[in-house]
Amino acid sequence: MKEGIHPNYNEETTITCACGNVLKVGSTKKDIKVDICSKCHPFWTGNLRQETAGGRADKFKKKYGLA
Repeated sequence: MKEGIHPNYNEETTITCACGNVLKVGSTKKDIKVDICSKCHPFWTGNLRQETAGGRADKFKKKYGLA
């Protein structure tokens, strides 16, 4: 590896989420602030609502009363 071109690696970096969750990881950045983490993300908490918009065929059937 060439000398002087790689960023310094910090052994302990603090990642702080908007929900208050704090993680300790290794990174090239000192302190990181994020808006959403695995503790408050809807997909991981089970609060994700899946809405099916339907496709063209569903829209056609609805429009002409075939469904």
